[in-house]
Amino acid sequence: MATNENLPPNVIKQLAKELKCLDESPPEGIKVGVNDDDFSIIYADIEGPSGTPYENGVFRMKLLLSHDFPHSPPKGYFLTKIFHPNIANNGEICVNTLKKDWNPSLGLRHVLIVVRCLLIEPFPESALNEQAGKMLLENYDEYARHARLYTGIHAKPKPKFKTGAICESTTALNVDQSNTSVVNVDQKNQAASAALSMPPPVAPSAAAPKGGNSQDQAASAVPTSETGVSGAAATATTGITQKKEGVAKVQADKKKMDARKKSLKRL
Repeated sequence: MATNENLPPNVIKQLAKELKCLDESPPEGIKVGVNDDDFSIIYADIEGPSGTPYENGVFRMKLLLSHDFPHSPPKGYFLTKIFHPNIANNGEICVNTLKKDWNPSLGLRHVLIVVRCLLIEPFPESALNEQAGKMLLENYDEYARHARLYTGIHAKPKPKFKTGAICESTTALNVDQSNTSVVNVDQKNQAASAALSMPPPVAPSAAAPKGGNSQDQAASAVPTSETGVSGAAATATTGITQKKEGVAKVQADKKKMDARKKSLKRL
């Protein structure tokens, strides 16, 4: 078995680059892992494509990389037993991409996508499993029945319930938040309507003469703000006005008393 120390630095560099890309943007229906003790072994969990006898199952496979990867193609094996024309009983995968059609520019992503596509469209003409290949050509329904049977027995069930539970919880949460927002908006609208419908507080002041300034009259008719701060400001303003009026009255009374005293002295 190869070890990380025995792998050439250029291979390790290439693997690190490809694995980072697969981690940041994984192919649809494929999860990739690596053996920490041996980077030449790449593991992948492949979800059975919908509409095939392999749907609802998750199949584990591995890719064995050579020391001169990517100049030589990796070897692919299914670790999960599967009934498929192009997959032997020992799990070996027969696909042209891993043989005569290999190109150093092709990466792990391309290989994994091709293998998953093989589950969608088998090639019975180059079968490693002769029984599956013959059955596929002569009686597809029987082939599909065998493939589904193997999937149900050996493949790991696809965790569909997790996705559904998350979606349902998220949907319910969104609905609750939406309803809460609507209630809050309604409550705010009702409060605003009630505040606007209330008559404005009238501050006590001296009676305005008839025919007074229209701007003064309009100013006195403007309602105070609905907020507590504006209400407090209006109350404070009223108090100051009352105090000024009281001081003016006292001064006027004092002037009257002084005038009376002066009159008495003259008498």
